[in-house]
Amino acid sequence: MENLIQLVNKIQQACTALGDHGEEGAMPTLWDALPSIAVVGGQSSGKSSVLESVVGKDFLPRGSGIVTRRPLVLQLHKIDEGREYAEFMHLPRKKFTDFAAVRQEIADETDRETGRNKGISSVPIHLSIYSPHVVNLTLVDLPGLTKVAVDGQPDSIVQDIENMVRAFIEKPNCIILAISPANQDLATSDAIKISREVDPKGERTFGVLTKIDLMDKGTDAAEILEGKSYKLNFPWIGVVNRSQADINKQVDMIAARKREMEYFANTPEYRHLASRMGSVHLGKVLSKHLESVIKSRIPGLQSLINKTIIELETELNRIGKPIAADTGGKLYMIMEICRTFDQIFKDHLDGIRPGGEKIYQVFDNQFPASIKRLQFDKHLSIDKVRKLITEADGYQPHLIAPEQGYRRLIESCLVSIRGPAEAAVDAVHGILKDLIQKSMSETMELKQYPTLRVELGSAAVDSLERMREESKKSTLLLVDMEYGYLTVDFFRKLPQDAEKGGNPTHSLFDRYNDSYLRRIATTVLSYVNMVCGTLRHTIPKSVVYCQVREAKRSLLDHFFTELGKKEGKQLASLLNEDPAIMQRRTSLAKRLELYRNAQSEIEAVAWER
Repeated sequence: MENLIQLVNKIQQACTALGDHGEEGAMPTLWDALPSIAVVGGQSSGKSSVLESVVGKDFLPRGSGIVTRRPLVLQLHKIDEGREYAEFMHLPRKKFTDFAAVRQEIADETDRETGRNKGISSVPIHLSIYSPHVVNLTLVDLPGLTKVAVDGQPDSIVQDIENMVRAFIEKPNCIILAISPANQDLATSDAIKISREVDPKGERTFGVLTKIDLMDKGTDAAEILEGKSYKLNFPWIGVVNRSQADINKQVDMIAARKREMEYFANTPEYRHLASRMGSVHLGKVLSKHLESVIKSRIPGLQSLINKTIIELETELNRIGKPIAADTGGKLYMIMEICRTFDQIFKDHLDGIRPGGEKIYQVFDNQFPASIKRLQFDKHLSIDKVRKLITEADGYQPHLIAPEQGYRRLIESCLVSIRGPAEAAVDAVHGILKDLIQKSMSETMELKQYPTLRVELGSAAVDSLERMREESKKSTLLLVDMEYGYLTVDFFRKLPQDAEKGGNPTHSLFDRYNDSYLRRIATTVLSYVNMVCGTLRHTIPKSVVYCQVREAKRSLLDHFFTELGKKEGKQLASLLNEDPAIMQRRTSLAKRLELYRNAQSEIEAVAWER
């Protein structure tokens, strides 16, 4: 059972080293889940004397006003034999055998954290005492509750201390040791008042009555100690501390304990309670109860630790790995991040992730609609056909079919398809750019390294720009080829120009009748529609080949080539991580180590049980 208290001691020390001491707003804290005993009392309640009686040593700072200004986590370790000594967690390799030096170090360490202006801090001091005369026990000594600020302290100090004490004792795993002086009305006890607020049923409060020997003559504390005046779930325990005169005379603590036992045994009002009075009995009761509470909390503690380990590992994975120290490691790390981004980009195009379907919508809807909007039938009006045909004939009208006129009419229609073709190229380029941005936001590692994100994004967009230019050339070439060489079969199927009509003596523009010109327009429109049908299939193929396929194949090739030329400092600049993320990763890693160690410690104790 003693191992249980030692287990909690180890975890509490590790928590404090990490900066996890249950402060509000901290990350998920293990400290709050650990059972502890908090010592609460007003100034001059005898709180320090009770602790020294339990330990059997003078080691706490004394004086007027607020002396305890930081929580003191006091861990008592019973040893079989040997000289008593103390150790501070902030001085791990130093053993104190002079307890006057311990007192001074507590005062000095308090000033180091809070300054000498009598301010307070919630960061605890950890003190371990090893002695044959103690029981295995851990107590947290909190600043004494006060009603008035002393000189040099802010007016808020009264409320600040109360808030700190409340923050400790309101946690369900905290056992409250409420110290009240017997020579004052219990109704005015600061310790009882605040304990009742956070533990109204008294289920986790131990009442300790001090200064029983200083009560007015004719009065006693028997009814309080018997639980009649103020009932708690646990019996009240009375103690008789050393007087200030005893302290000044440096009366031996062992002798003081003996005198305390004699007082209860020889005082008629308390003789029937003597077996459960005194600081020795208090230490034993608290030790036994703490062991019992720790034992009952172990399953829940294990569950919390296991759950938190998973959460911390998930968060660390999300943040990403720390930066490699060597140049090769940095290069490999950048390449891996880039490959991750590239694969996410490909997943969008291949339909594993959404977004690639927008490219098909360009080919299936946008491009055909833009061709349709060209309205070739209106382009081939009678007046325009007459104009182009007669201009193509020149000074000598055509003999059979107006071949040059047909060519000009077809070219004038097909050249307008260049606009929709370019628009299709640009539309796909825009979609690919959007997918790059989306892929970058989905590449978690890039969030760590803003410089790399900018460089990678810029390189990817530059590659897309080069691909767009190549795609535009190839796509427009398809259009140019269609009006550069007309299909021969089309001309062979044309009717002979037997009924040209018109009067050759008239103006050039009246040379052909409307019926003839309308037939030419219809024939040209038929050919143009045939070519449009072909281009509806070939232009998407060209765009996909030059842009989509090429982006999947070589989006980052140029970036990788340039990356290989960079030196160590240049690579390091790409991995210039946000300091806040670096700090968070370090904090999470330390916390994860704490929880894993706690998990191992608890499992070891559980097996022993």
